Amino acid sequence: MATIYAAPEEIKVPKMDFANVQQWKKDEEKYIEELKAFCEECNSGGKNVGEIIRFPVADGHAEYMVASMKPVELIHIPLGDCWDFQYAHRLTAKDVQEKIDQQKRLAQLFSKKS
Repeated sequence: MATIYAAPEEIKVPKMDFANVQQWKKDEEKYIEELKAFCEECNSGGKNVGEIIRFPVADGHAEYMVASMKPVELIHIPLGDCWDFQYAHRLTAKDVQEKIDQQKRLAQLFSKKS
């Protein structure tokens, strides 16, 4: 079973700015990089630390960053609509690994050029 944490307050969540969407996206990327560095620093770059897993929810998706695989610890990523996955706390290391593998296979499938 996973422990779910809120993102650290010292890493400031970027504000949505529809007037400057490109800058907003850059700010979100910077936030993800800072959160990943935080996780790697806390867990010395353990297996899958810093990987993001996503679950479809309503009109978007819930996102979590892997902070640790043993024990399973995930950080909720408060971007976009900040959706939560109702069963995130039930995820096991096997579930997390399968989700990471699935997402990588899908990314690889859709990145192939015909």
